[in-house]
Amino acid sequence: MKHILIVDDNKMNLLLAKKVLSDTYNVTAVLSGKEALDFLSKDTCDLVLLDINMPEMDGFEVMGEIRKIETHKTLPIIFLTADDDAETENRCLEEGALDFIAKPFVPSVMRSRIGRILELEDMRKKLSDKLEEKIKEVTDIKSKSQQDALTGLWNRAYTEKAVNDMLESGVKGALFMIDMDNFKAINDNYGHLEGDETLKMFAETMRDYSKEGDILCRIGGDEFVMFIKDVTSKTDLGNLAGDIISDLCYKIEQKKFETNTSVSIGIGQFTDDGEDFGTVYNAADKALYYVKQNGKNSYHFFSEQRESENTRGRNLVDLQYLREVMSRADSGRGAYQLELDTFHHVYNFIRRFVERSGRDVQTLLFTMVSKENEMVDPSEAEVALEIMEQAIYTSLRRVDVSTRYSSKQLMVILMDSNEENGNLVAERIIACFNKLYKGKKISFEYGIAEMDKIGNKFV
Repeated sequence: MKHILIVDDNKMNLLLAKKVLSDTYNVTAVLSGKEALDFLSKDTCDLVLLDINMPEMDGFEVMGEIRKIETHKTLPIIFLTADDDAETENRCLEEGALDFIAKPFVPSVMRSRIGRILELEDMRKKLSDKLEEKIKEVTDIKSKSQQDALTGLWNRAYTEKAVNDMLESGVKGALFMIDMDNFKAINDNYGHLEGDETLKMFAETMRDYSKEGDILCRIGGDEFVMFIKDVTSKTDLGNLAGDIISDLCYKIEQKKFETNTSVSIGIGQFTDDGEDFGTVYNAADKALYYVKQNGKNSYHFFSEQRESENTRGRNLVDLQYLREVMSRADSGRGAYQLELDTFHHVYNFIRRFVERSGRDVQTLLFTMVSKENEMVDPSEAEVALEIMEQAIYTSLRRVDVSTRYSSKQLMVILMDSNEENGNLVAERIIACFNKLYKGKKISFEYGIAEMDKIGNKFV
């Protein structure tokens, strides 16, 4: 049953109206605008019959207050008035009333007008509901067209527009280019369904590390973008990138994939590396490429890479000087001794050479051990490492390559060498170390493996 609120300061009018309407509607009658507002602040109704001429608050004032209540902005109101002049009628309609009923009212006219207004209101609500439903459908369709179907993350087109809109409003932040290393091996070895589940896990982990206002995007395949809003500190961004990498690698490890899959992140910053999405996207992409070329499973800031290039740019050299700098510094007969970052590149270059040529290449890993199973003084360990480096250098050919892998290990690449020759070389190196080292606490052990001809990379 529809509920009607009648507001009139005349008790006789209230009694008459209530008697006329009670057989069809649930009726509440009040004597003032204040009572009407008190009722509507706690309850609702389907229509208000509102007298114009009342003390304290007239009908127009009461209607103004009703419209301030969010849930009653469209509540149908019919004015009750004893004035029959055109000016009053016009004002009633201009103020937002749907109709007016003259007093003293005729019961049949009152019921007819109220019934017509309620019928129109029902039609309005149905049309409004249908319109909202259609708007929601269109919004859902638009949203789905902007989302990646597999992960639910935004696509490239939406992300670019959303980020540019935020930048134009003065927002700062950073862009993470996130890539899964060796993802193809998961699809190849475990199937695309498992690969899809891994991508979903990847997306969910990104959500775990995002906050309100950040934008998460799947570019395609195993490439993702994460816009980090309002974070500009390299320390904070680095910690966030490190946490994401650690968490994702842990989850991948839990799946027990034998694919050597890891995570790499390139970082571009707004506005240090650019002021729009496209520029910073390219910066982050270059930083990601740097990570890929330097061992993977890490993160890198484009600004650090650019600063290194700018430093070289401030010191122009001629061709002769460049040739001298790029040539090996150790002009003797022994092995190339490289920093670890450079060794990464050389290793992967040799690996590709092995894949194409099928040549035999051995890798040696020398590990420092304590003869007495005790902690070794760091200064003595450093002396031992330097002596071992000397032993490696003098024992190998110029075509061989070595690097200090850590504070306890050194790695060697032996070109054109089989396992038997590799063991002989390793024993010769250890013998040379034992001859040069005068201490008693440190020795070296070694492991040997043939460089795989099917493409394992240095990690």
